[in-house]
Amino acid sequence: MEPMRARQVSSSEVRIGPMRLTQDPIQVLLIFAKEDSQSDGFWWACDRAGYRCNITRTPESALECFLDKHHEIIVIDHRQTRNFNAEAVCRSIRATNPSEHTVILAVVSPASDDHEEASVLPLLHAGFNRRFMENSSIIACYNELIQIEHGEVLSQFKLRACNSVFTALDHCHEAIEITSDDHVIQYVNPAFERMMGYHKGELLGKELAELPKSDKNRADLLDTINTCIKKGKEWQGVYYARRKSGDSIQQHVKITPVIGQGGKIRHFVSLKKLCCTTDNNKQMHKIHRDSGDNSQTELHSIRHKNRRKESIDVKSISSRGSDAPSLQNRRYPSMARIHSMTIEAPITKVINIINAAQENSPVTVAEALDRVLEILRTTELYSPQLGTKDEDPHTSDLVGGLMTDGLRRLSGNEYVFTKNVHQSHSPLAMPVTINDVPPCIAQLLDNEESWDFNIFELEAVTHKRPLVYLGLKVFSRFGVCEFLNCSEATLRAWLQVIEANYHSSNAYHNSTHAADVLHATAFFLGKERVKGSLDQLDEVAALIAATVHDVDHPGRTNSFLCNAGSELAVLYNDTAVLESHHTALAFQLTVKDAKCNIFKNIDRNHYRTLRQAIIDMVLATEMTKHFEHVNKFVNSINKPLAAEIEGGDCDCGPAGKSFPENQLLIKRMMIKCADVANPCRPLDLCIEWAGRISEEYFAQTDEEKRQGLPVVMPVFDRNTCSIPKSQISFIDYFITDMFDAWDAFAHLPALMQHLADNYKHWKTLDDLKCKSLRLPSDS
Repeated sequence: MEPMRARQVSSSEVRIGPMRLTQDPIQVLLIFAKEDSQSDGFWWACDRAGYRCNITRTPESALECFLDKHHEIIVIDHRQTRNFNAEAVCRSIRATNPSEHTVILAVVSPASDDHEEASVLPLLHAGFNRRFMENSSIIACYNELIQIEHGEVLSQFKLRACNSVFTALDHCHEAIEITSDDHVIQYVNPAFERMMGYHKGELLGKELAELPKSDKNRADLLDTINTCIKKGKEWQGVYYARRKSGDSIQQHVKITPVIGQGGKIRHFVSLKKLCCTTDNNKQMHKIHRDSGDNSQTELHSIRHKNRRKESIDVKSISSRGSDAPSLQNRRYPSMARIHSMTIEAPITKVINIINAAQENSPVTVAEALDRVLEILRTTELYSPQLGTKDEDPHTSDLVGGLMTDGLRRLSGNEYVFTKNVHQSHSPLAMPVTINDVPPCIAQLLDNEESWDFNIFELEAVTHKRPLVYLGLKVFSRFGVCEFLNCSEATLRAWLQVIEANYHSSNAYHNSTHAADVLHATAFFLGKERVKGSLDQLDEVAALIAATVHDVDHPGRTNSFLCNAGSELAVLYNDTAVLESHHTALAFQLTVKDAKCNIFKNIDRNHYRTLRQAIIDMVLATEMTKHFEHVNKFVNSINKPLAAEIEGGDCDCGPAGKSFPENQLLIKRMMIKCADVANPCRPLDLCIEWAGRISEEYFAQTDEEKRQGLPVVMPVFDRNTCSIPKSQISFIDYFITDMFDAWDAFAHLPALMQHLADNYKHWKTLDDLKCKSLRLPSDS
């Protein structure tokens, strides 16, 4: 026999199909409780084969070593049980993710002459791949390891490479479907799921024949395709497919047969792209509309009927050619090159399209497009522009006060805003359970599902603690405790802590406002289209967000805090100061004590998702991005919905709203509307809220003057302010468009009627030059 020579093993090249892979030297782990001739045999065999070898003596050190090195081969001594249980060691290694591609070998004692050879099944069930009969010969150990390398190890190495192929398929933009030779679906990528509206779990394992077909294809098309591909030939052509929603879409399809073992067809790979035809535009828009931000060029999407000063339009731009630079010598192709980037953002594509359109346009149109480009190149695409000097001061002050983070800074200002010391609540006994609520409160809460529910009566009867009682009732109705797997006692303790951190001394931003926003949110969640668009996690997140959305509000605006150089403004860099504080404090208060931690029993992934949703909704209540949120909702939700209704294929259900991005827009819009729903409440409630917010703004103006700070809303001077004018401006500027859009989605006729009635009330007072909440005769 030829003497065995040591192999010089370095990284080797392996091919799998067209892929060329590099395999590093094999790593082997020997698990033997003590050194003997068998362990020595494998050690020297590894040395001869050019493998990297580790040896361990205990199960613990073996697992630690494997998790560090990820060995391709493991040899475990199974001959004796007094040192360690070999099968238990094997199972512990198999329980780790890296072991999926590892070959584990059991060294067993030879069967004695008077015993039958044992079955290998118990070893296979424990996780071993192979059995090696005790043989300390180095050549025997060497041959065993070499066979494993060229067999199982090589196969596992190739299988590992398949992960990169699947990663590529998962991230490519073309829709891909792989079926067996008898047309059973084995794989679809995310692009296919998006295009067809199915989840892969609904498709895998199904025959293509089971899925609904479009009736737009010619009758013999499927037979033609099958005849072609069954012969092993590739088929390409145009095909109509039916999405899960029932819509037909036209696709460019390429079906490639894959030849496998024995020269037989083993799989069919289908690659599908949407055809860009006129008939298909609507479907393409529906499929891709979940991008959520497809309209950066609009400042407002829907305008209040004749009540708001109009923004710039194309006609007015075109008529002002004298203001634009001369276009006679402009070279638009060079401008297009400047804006042509390797990785293009949507706004860059829009600018490039406009540049291209200018090349062959008349001068007046080119000038108009130049103005459009000027607007598009600004960063504040959604912020309204109040251009005229004679703009209504009520509107100017509201916009300035609510939509900026401070108008200017005072040099050397040492003022630091400190929050009010909490006043202890009146000693009202807390219910042991929701069933023990005092009768007077329980009777009031019987009507909490009605939009006309009077939150101020609840405030009075609960001695300014409406949030705990309304929260217990609403959270019970939506099954929040069951979803969070927490007790009612924990929920009650949490509601108490949150309510205790609202300032009862604030005229407006107190726990009654939080309870009012919670009530509105719960009401919106009950509307059919909202309910059909959100899942239970969304509902729970929305109710929690509404409850905490203004916790520890100091009764002053973001602009005030920034101008005052407050601790919060410094902490949050003058950006969404209050909203960031509300969310951060809410979670701090919740998790600091197990007694009130409503999240303590939920899965970590659920908690992360829920936390992100709550944060996003509370931050959406910040007014600097008001128009951005409304416009995104209109363009991604309202407009496609209107197109569906006009096309006659709307069933008033979710209708494509289940995309996570669209759910996000719906939740943001919902809490925004709930937060400022006062003008849509019955008149008496609307008037009370108007008086409270005015008083809070008056108090801020008083303090700004007292502290020598900039007065951010001068119109809110208690001696001169017209409350009706301020309400009219607020409704005109912020409320009407937003609630028009929300009503178009959620269907809220009662709210819109209240809004019209309340607007009429304020207009009547203003026409009569009355500056108060009511006519003197009504007071």
